[in-house]
Amino acid sequence: MLRSFEGVYREGRIELLETPPSNLEGKVIVTFVNAASVDLVERGIDQQQADNLRQRLKSFAEDWDRPEMDVYDAL
Repeated sequence: MLRSFEGVYREGRIELLETPPSNLEGKVIVTFVNAASVDLVERGIDQQQADNLRQRLKSFAEDWDRPEMDVYDAL
């Protein structure tokens, strides 16, 4: 049976966001998910704040969406 646990990979380490049962052992597979997806609620941002932020940052969207800006995604 497969069990999934959410976590974050940073600085060469995997930090689990929840603790698996202590009796759970076995091989693991790490799958990186789309980093563009951000859980705003987890970061303390509600819908109204998100809408306000999108509106204020709208003027930058054209620059951010240029193909040559993709080089910054890896940073």
